[in-house]
Amino acid sequence: MPKIMCRDYGFECDFVADGENEKVIEDFRNHAENEHGIDYTVEAVKQILIRKQK
Repeated sequence: MPKIMCRDYGFECDFVADGENEKVIEDFRNHAENEHGIDYTVEAVKQILIRKQK
C-alpha cells in the first residue's frame, strides 16, 4: 500500500497520505496545496510513488 510523508520531501510536517494509489495522490495533492502552497500535478505525485517503490 503506497504512503507519502511530507517529512520525506523536506517539510517540517507530520502529514501522511496512505491507502490506495488514487486516494494517496488526491490526499497528498490537496494537503500540499492547502498547507504548503504547492500545486503538484497528478503525474508528479505518481512519479513520487513510483520512485518510493524502487
